Amino acid sequence: MFPKEDVFEEWERVCKKYKIETAVVLSGLGQLRQFQLGYFKEKGNYVPQDFENPHELLSLTGNISNQGGQYNFHLHAVLGDEEKNVVGGHLIKGKVEVTNEIILFKSDLKFKREIEERTGLMGMFLE
Repeated sequence: MFPKEDVFEEWERVCKKYKIETAVVLSGLGQLRQFQLGYFKEKGNYVPQDFENPHELLSLTGNISNQGGQYNFHLHAVLGDEEKNVVGGHLIKGKVEVTNEIILFKSDLKFKREIEERTGLMGMFLE
């Protein structure tokens, strides 16, 4: 990925192009800006936080699934700023600052996402 690209739009484009139904993120690095991380506190209380300045993408993990033609990205990221301060959480949005190198493992594993009553989150259920 390249500067100013929306990471989720690009990931979706790649998933469609290569007909990915399910994938695991093996590695992710690069640099993001204008990103948002989330933190789950309790049911009904999910706290997002915006970051405008560039941060190094130090680690990216998670999974991607095609849910009836819509891609679901469940990704967690660790990012560091220029002073080596680190932040992390559920990656909600972001734009590429310099580059992103993301390695996916395409899988035949089938699962679906549904709201879990107890937590209010989208749970992963194997089919």
